[in-house]
Amino acid sequence: MTFKIALNFEDGVTRFIDCNASETVADAAYRQGVNVPIDCRDGACGACKCKAESGKYELGFYIDDAMSEEEASLGYVLTCQMHPKSDCVVNVPASSEVCKIKHATLTSAVAEVRQLSPSTISLVLQGDGVRKLAFLPGQYANLEVPGTTQTRAYSFSAMPAEGKVSFLIRNVPNGLMSGYLTGRAQPGDSIRLAGPIGSFYLRDVVRPVLMLAGGTGLAPFLAMLDKLVAGGGSAHPVHLIYGVNTDADVVELERLDAFKAALPNFSYDVCVVADDSNWPKKGYVTAHIEPAHLNNGEVDIYLCGPRRWSKPWRTTCASARSSRTASITKSSPPASERCPFRQERQWQTVSRTKWP
Repeated sequence: MTFKIALNFEDGVTRFIDCNASETVADAAYRQGVNVPIDCRDGACGACKCKAESGKYELGFYIDDAMSEEEASLGYVLTCQMHPKSDCVVNVPASSEVCKIKHATLTSAVAEVRQLSPSTISLVLQGDGVRKLAFLPGQYANLEVPGTTQTRAYSFSAMPAEGKVSFLIRNVPNGLMSGYLTGRAQPGDSIRLAGPIGSFYLRDVVRPVLMLAGGTGLAPFLAMLDKLVAGGGSAHPVHLIYGVNTDADVVELERLDAFKAALPNFSYDVCVVADDSNWPKKGYVTAHIEPAHLNNGEVDIYLCGPRRWSKPWRTTCASARSSRTASITKSSPPASERCPFRQERQWQTVSRTKWP
């Protein structure tokens, strides 16, 4: 038996797909070329969380970190675990532009590898395929580690320029990609790239924006700021709070200063966890959100940082009674080495909400 599933995207576009009774909505969507947000496919990350507006369905296995019982009772679903039992209408918290993009796989060449700090590596790739690559600021790609068949996921740290794309990569001791980049990478080395991927991207700036970045979670925000400069700036304030563990971990200040000069409404703060830091702001990023940043509740908030932020941030969003929140916890973390499940990863969320 086949059911009709109407996928309503946040930009108002609707796409109908056929879903067999034996498959999930996510699998049916990908089979028909609609790339709905998804990462783990195991009910563990919550990246595919959508809202079922009508229809009958059954949900397979999922964990509380991915979706709470309360959310399920309100009609939220994980499309990777959603088996329809009738025609359904599903609201997808992403634009049709993202979901219709087919993941391109291309071969690129290493243009440059720089160690920006003991904890951060900059990788620049180039090539004919890269020159044709299009992505939204904030998205990521899977890079194949040379000499292996394994991939790692990293956020683009700039918009394409002169046939090149760049990434900020966390230097993980004994990490597969880290070991390659610090030990044997050479200009001209071939790296396969698959992407773009992800529904964490810069929406139209229609009110003030607050960006919260932890460590190499800075990468997607650099691409977003690139896009704002290219688009002529923002009529609304854009503030970035960038946090790291130690003073030595602070990177890309020249780029941030250049953005500040090019974008009159852009400002940023740096905070460092270490008590002996020379930076005036100490502690975690979420401790430095000021009332002015929230603009009396009219604000769009973007966050990309360590997974340990996810619980307090979800609690904050819940207490704020968000009218619309899309949360994405990456199982293949952008801007970091892949770790065993439950260990620290990058966490991304977009909160477009009226705060109390």
